[in-house]
Amino acid sequence: MKPKSLALSACLLAGASLAVPGAGLAQSSDPPAEESGVYTLGQIVVSADSCVVERAGTVREVTAEEISQRRARNLEQALNLLPGVDIRTATDGVARVDIRGMRSRHVLLLLNGIPFNSTYDGQFDPSIIPVENIAKIKVSYGNHSVLYGQGGLGGVIDIITKKGTERVASTALAEYGQENRWLGRATLSGADGPVNFFVGSSVTTSDGFPMSDAFNATSEENGGVRNNADNERGNVFANLGYSPREYLDIGITTAVLTGEFGKPPITINDKNDIFATTPKYDRIEDYQGESGQLSASYHPDGPLSLRGWVFANRMDESENRYDDNRYDSMDDPTVKGTYDAENTSEIYGGTLQSAADLGRVGTLTLGLSGEDQLFDTHADIRDVEVKASSAAAPGGGSGSGPKKYAVRHFSQDESLAVYSLALEYEVTPVDRLGLVAGYSHHWLDKNDGSDDDYGLLAGAHYDVFESTQLRASAARNIRFPSTRQLYGPSEGNPDLTTETSYNYEVGVVQGIGALSSVSLTGFHIDVDDYIEKNDSTDIFRNNDEYRFQGLEWTGETRVIDNLALRTGYTFMRSKDRSPASEKQELQYRPEHKLTVEGIYSFDFGFSLYCSVVRVMNQYYYSRTSPLQKARLNDITVLNLKAEQVLFHDRLHAYVSVENLLDSDYEEAYGFPRPGRTVFAGLEVRL
Repeated sequence: MKPKSLALSACLLAGASLAVPGAGLAQSSDPPAEESGVYTLGQIVVSADSCVVERAGTVREVTAEEISQRRARNLEQALNLLPGVDIRTATDGVARVDIRGMRSRHVLLLLNGIPFNSTYDGQFDPSIIPVENIAKIKVSYGNHSVLYGQGGLGGVIDIITKKGTERVASTALAEYGQENRWLGRATLSGADGPVNFFVGSSVTTSDGFPMSDAFNATSEENGGVRNNADNERGNVFANLGYSPREYLDIGITTAVLTGEFGKPPITINDKNDIFATTPKYDRIEDYQGESGQLSASYHPDGPLSLRGWVFANRMDESENRYDDNRYDSMDDPTVKGTYDAENTSEIYGGTLQSAADLGRVGTLTLGLSGEDQLFDTHADIRDVEVKASSAAAPGGGSGSGPKKYAVRHFSQDESLAVYSLALEYEVTPVDRLGLVAGYSHHWLDKNDGSDDDYGLLAGAHYDVFESTQLRASAARNIRFPSTRQLYGPSEGNPDLTTETSYNYEVGVVQGIGALSSVSLTGFHIDVDDYIEKNDSTDIFRNNDEYRFQGLEWTGETRVIDNLALRTGYTFMRSKDRSPASEKQELQYRPEHKLTVEGIYSFDFGFSLYCSVVRVMNQYYYSRTSPLQKARLNDITVLNLKAEQVLFHDRLHAYVSVENLLDSDYEEAYGFPRPGRTVFAGLEVRL
């Protein structure tokens, strides 16, 4: 389904939303129906005040209200202000979400329990996850529940979607920004007796993003609109819940994603630049994803409960690498490495959890899960060197002129299977003290054998006073290598071993009156056998040990009427402790990140929102040994939004400016980010 087809779906859904009986603007002065119910089926760990595992570790949430206040358009923007989270767009043109120095392949992304990490490289694209369906985003950092399974060395991003509530509710939004950037989305939800439903759809299109006026043109980028940064994206999402009995809930979730986008190349084309890569001219000409889940929860009177789900997720991509920045040819025999590839990533699996509530003795949860990860690709690649003929090279020489390359067909079909067993025990032995312990074991089946390893968790929280909470935890997490790392055609290494992290953290949360709070968390992470490419061979290998240490601080207050302020700060040091390593700080791990956001709401429905992100001390290294180190310019991005609410919260009109100061900044060397960008939007809520 193409974005244009999805646009029609969105328009039809918007029309249906506005045509809901009894919801017309002129028919009632009551506020719109509440649409932000929470669809808990598929959540691996269901949050609650008594959930010890989430109080002993670091769990931060982003709510639907916060997403709306920021006018975030996708998951990337929704997460950007969280401490310990670094979002970086680099060589592949896709935003990557790193947590406490761990790359996005070390972060699990779940949507109602459905994994969204690629079965090829373990990464994910946060820009394809729409926000109109999200009730809340729960980010569990490295010391998370063992029930999440293997892979989350950095943490888990658990997206919980909305569900319908008692009254029918609907929304429709249209937004326009510079460079022909359009966003349209709509939702429809409701409930009747034991049945509830939620449907959402959105479409975005853009010709690219504007460059900062301070950008200096190069041979690869003139400025103005960023080259090859256009995109079209669309989605349709739905969930349906049914509760035939008080103790039984059944749910179905389904989603379709589709689109295309360009990957902006590096702006530097200089072979003498020891830090710059060679420009590549890549596009995803088409992608289509489908996912689905069937889930159930059985919770009768008594100590035992049972919940489980099965899921499937598939993504098909058509990926091309072109000869040059015209993006219309792969026929030049002097250009090595162009290709036309069809890729498919699939994951199928299921989870079963049984919990025993033993009262004062505690709660014991057993989790079983398994998944098949499949990846196949079919490509025509121009990389076979054509030897010069003797006629072309008199005297038997190699001839003159550039080398030439022929096309070969490449096909690869790989599969991995992962199985996990987890046991987690929580207890509150005395008032104000909670303890948690967990053990998990994981098995990997691959083409050339099998592997297994285990995870551990121990944690505690103690409420010293009603407003003061202490917490501490330690965890051993593991991650199996991905398909690309094991079997990639040029970079794979089937001898890779499992990555292991040892995570330690302590923290304190202090309430200040009823309207303010602060928190401070210290963390220490050692990772053995960290997998990255070798600097000289470009093949994946295990590095002996990486270390990440730091502090995270958060604060929020509402002591001034109508004003809400929130701030966060992250200090992190990283180190490659492998023998004979040439690196000091690890590449693209910022040492400082400061965020501030605030919103002031006037009594007549007008609000002003502002956010600032400041990132400092990021380093990167030369392409070849001996390594040389350089530092990125520090980043300051200021965003501003003004919004007016009319007709009893039924109509929202807003104008926002991103990167108000028009900062010319990079998150990776040679890859500039958007300059000042203005948006205007209108949302109807019925």
